[in-house]
Amino acid sequence: MEDPRAIIAREPMHYRQVIAVAIATALNALDGFDVLSISFAAPGIARDWGIDRAALGLVLSMELFGMGIGAFVLGSLADKVGRRPMLLACLVIMGIGMAMASTASNVAILSAYRLFTGLGIGGMLAATNAVVAECSNARRRNLTVAIMAGGYPMGAIVGGSAASWLLAATGRWESVFEFGAVVTVAFIPLVLWLVPETMAFLLLKRPAGALEKINHTLVRQGRQPLAALPPADPVQRKMGVGALFAPGMASVTIMLTGTYFFHMMTFYFLVKWIPKIVVDLGFPAALAGGVLVWGNVGGAIGSIAVSLLSQKIGIRPVVIASMFLAAMSVSVFGQGATTLGGLSLIAAAACLFANGAIAGLYAVLAQSYPAALRAGGTGLVIGVGRAGAALGPILAGLLFSAGWSLAPVAIAMACGTLIGGVLLSLVRYRESEVA
Repeated sequence: MEDPRAIIAREPMHYRQVIAVAIATALNALDGFDVLSISFAAPGIARDWGIDRAALGLVLSMELFGMGIGAFVLGSLADKVGRRPMLLACLVIMGIGMAMASTASNVAILSAYRLFTGLGIGGMLAATNAVVAECSNARRRNLTVAIMAGGYPMGAIVGGSAASWLLAATGRWESVFEFGAVVTVAFIPLVLWLVPETMAFLLLKRPAGALEKINHTLVRQGRQPLAALPPADPVQRKMGVGALFAPGMASVTIMLTGTYFFHMMTFYFLVKWIPKIVVDLGFPAALAGGVLVWGNVGGAIGSIAVSLLSQKIGIRPVVIASMFLAAMSVSVFGQGATTLGGLSLIAAAACLFANGAIAGLYAVLAQSYPAALRAGGTGLVIGVGRAGAALGPILAGLLFSAGWSLAPVAIAMACGTLIGGVLLSLVRYRESEVA
């Protein structure tokens, strides 16, 4: 009896598989908007509540803390309860968090709601990755994962454009979160209707009714149902975290963790503070979001460009070059262009290099660890890196509150991705040893 996973890997993708991948990509786009919704709302929040930049920096980082926790906790839970239930649970969490954020009346309450929202965003990121990988055939898997990753900046582009329109039309920062809540809840029936539990999960965990659920999916995809489940996979011995710090691996783990941590610190300083910086330069809040939208256009292009260049040059040199160019671009952004067009162009360039480096780092991580350590190593690096993402907006807020002007703050924050590039260039391994 042939394993359905082998059939999925070998045969062309059915349109229902394509739809499931498209929904997962749209969910990743929703994540992209939800993460940056606070950035679009930040100028109005600062205006209405009269809070300083240090307090604003803390608010801007709260969902990043939640994302780190959510990726660890809910991501692991998705391996126990299933991908589909976790998608639905995360949508509920995100919808409630966005709706409640629109009712917040002070910094503490808003921070709590953003932390809660971040839990759902982090869990969603983990679950959508699994759905796309497990619904794709072997030939298209790398392509579909890349497409899903591109959904993140696209969500910020489309959602950011809508947010800018809402801010101009209503003058209320709350409208950004209200819009996010409505769109988030609208995805619940789509997931219920179009995204079945993956056959890979059902075959691995074998919950009650697994055969019936697998056959239902197979029949809907025009394939023959199973008479019985194939033999269960042999139990794999789990390798502990200590193996990541064993001789020969410790330096790789430490260097890659540092690379991701410092680069994320710079990247999230940029994308979280752009609207507030643009407003402080004298431009209307409704137009400031447009600069961040152009930044995400650059980010989407950067992801594609790094993917294409890596086919010719190799991924690590491309990522290192992207990080050095990102550091330069962030420093230039801090010089404060005098026109919205100039700010948009520099933001697009900075995000092109910075987001391109992030996309490439995921491939570097997969390349750096042997198969037995790949999932654990990637999880550790990304989990710790979320702390850098959260630290970036907070550190910038403290520097602004200490009296630093934009130019030195941007140069200081650009040093994060510069350090990351140096650390990545020092990582030493032979690819043949870690394939």
